[in-house]
Amino acid sequence: MEDVLDEYAAPEDPERPLVCMDELHYQLLGEKQAPLPAAPGRPKLVDYEYLREGTCNLFVAVEPQAGRRVVSVTAQRTTLDFAHFMKDLLDGPYAAVAQIRLVTDNLNTHTPAAFYAAFDPATARRLTEKIEWHYTPKHGSWLNMAELELGILKRQCLKRRLPDLATVAREIAACVAARNEAQARINWRFTTEDAREKLGRLYVS
Repeated sequence: MEDVLDEYAAPEDPERPLVCMDELHYQLLGEKQAPLPAAPGRPKLVDYEYLREGTCNLFVAVEPQAGRRVVSVTAQRTTLDFAHFMKDLLDGPYAAVAQIRLVTDNLNTHTPAAFYAAFDPATARRLTEKIEWHYTPKHGSWLNMAELELGILKRQCLKRRLPDLATVAREIAACVAARNEAQARINWRFTTEDAREKLGRLYVS
């Protein structure tokens, strides 16, 4: 826990940016009956019945100190999906940096081994060397600032019925573009000192 909190407290380093990564399972829902459009004195009417259209996954990487985020919508969240998302991240927005400091939870797909499962050894090694891994503790995923970003995306964009991957990707892209343009940052205030005071039961006495 303190390892992650110390990273959050460290000053911004453009050569080694802090990046928080997480993922969200999202259910696709369609309309069984076409909604009635809004009219003067009446809001849009949506039937309570809906169609289950499957699920999808959202990978999100947020750089809280710079106010930048990248989101990818995929059909699944397998080891290979994680590896390809991270490769696109490292070879795209972070191609010019020496290394990123990655904060993620300890899901079994979030490991360097994912790169070796997806790519040739030379590519896997190159990608692994560009990441300094920092894991949130077990039952401590709330320490990952990417969860805050996912919460905002759910409230602003996903809190409605979206029927397919293309629609989710389009709506998410518009929301992410607006937040990136505004350079919306995350002001994290929970420090190591706070943890020692408020979570003393987690420390060996």
